[in-house]
Amino acid sequence: MDFSFGSEYEAFRETVRVFLGENWPLRGEEADLSESERARRFRRRATEAGYLYRNIPRRFGGSEQPPDLLEAQILREEFGRARAPMELTGQGPQMVVPTLLEWGTEWQQERFIPKTVEGDYVWCQGYSEPGAGSDLASLQTRGERVGDEWVIHGQKIWTTHWNRAQYMFALVRTEPDASKHEGISYLLLEMDQPGIDVRPLKQITGASEFAEVFFDGARTPADWIVGERGQGWRVSRSLLKHERNMLGSGARAQGLFRSLIRLATRVERQGHKAVDDPMVAEKLVELMGYVRSQQYSSYIQLTRELQGGESGLLPLLNKIGNSNIAQQISSIALSLLGSDSLLAPGANPRGTTSGNEKWMNQFMGSLGESIAGGTSNIQRNIIAERGLGLPRQESPASKDEAGGER
Repeated sequence: MDFSFGSEYEAFRETVRVFLGENWPLRGEEADLSESERARRFRRRATEAGYLYRNIPRRFGGSEQPPDLLEAQILREEFGRARAPMELTGQGPQMVVPTLLEWGTEWQQERFIPKTVEGDYVWCQGYSEPGAGSDLASLQTRGERVGDEWVIHGQKIWTTHWNRAQYMFALVRTEPDASKHEGISYLLLEMDQPGIDVRPLKQITGASEFAEVFFDGARTPADWIVGERGQGWRVSRSLLKHERNMLGSGARAQGLFRSLIRLATRVERQGHKAVDDPMVAEKLVELMGYVRSQQYSSYIQLTRELQGGESGLLPLLNKIGNSNIAQQISSIALSLLGSDSLLAPGANPRGTTSGNEKWMNQFMGSLGESIAGGTSNIQRNIIAERGLGLPRQESPASKDEAGGER
């Protein structure tokens, strides 16, 4: 397999390296700025140079570059190597922005995309409900058109960024007489308003990253709908595609694996570095095989896309593969840390900066990755039915109490 990009693209790689060498890290007086402000200034320069937000028009704060998958791959590699800030991550830049570019009106794009790209607008997601998780189309939160507004009643759960978000993108049932998939609309709304009650959820780690949100007459303007009435399910399908791409990125698995290697070269087991223990080394080599397979799968998908072909089953495996790798990495890290793996976040009694307690958070978070963006079991069903063409498994609910077919 030839991993070279060719002379034209290697020349592009060199220009990227020169740019990074001159602009990151920031120097002079800018080096004394806060971390967030340094990252903001660098992103602006990188965007002006055409390296970030390439798919976003300039009028919306992007660099508006022609699509080029190989240039995009080079940028990921070189920015990662330099540990330079990439595009802002999270539900706003990676989910709302692509969705608005695909479905939003001109005024919605002008109003929301630039400030989301800059990080001024933070978004939370109003999808899951206590009775609508994997079967999201069963959601019951309702929106009624009253004059020039939508009036919303219901409840959402597992809301991330609840404590920072100014806006929510939500699925609500606006067509009660339509089928469950056709009766849903995609609305944008402000979080700071009467009629919204946010209640944090305490996690096993002690943090409260999620909340449940109750709507009791919350309002949003009638034109804050993305797509048409009843199109919300179609809009959400494209958004979930962006979410699963975000969660299934092979680069994240590689980054976690590098962190694990650093840990194995730092901690000691019976008087020597953990990485020198044959049993540990065997586990690391086995895990490296899974990480490399995820990496090379992404290369295959990239190549097929460049050739105008289809990647078949492979994209369906990205998210579940990344979830499995994250769990394996975290489990190995805890076994290496021994009693240090029981340290609560921020409660290192030795006063060191080793950060061992962070691995317990990573482990707990990796369990959640089996749920975020669609549960692993649902993903397996998708792989089986849509990817492999296996027959849909019969649900017990499809039979009546006498055992006959409905």
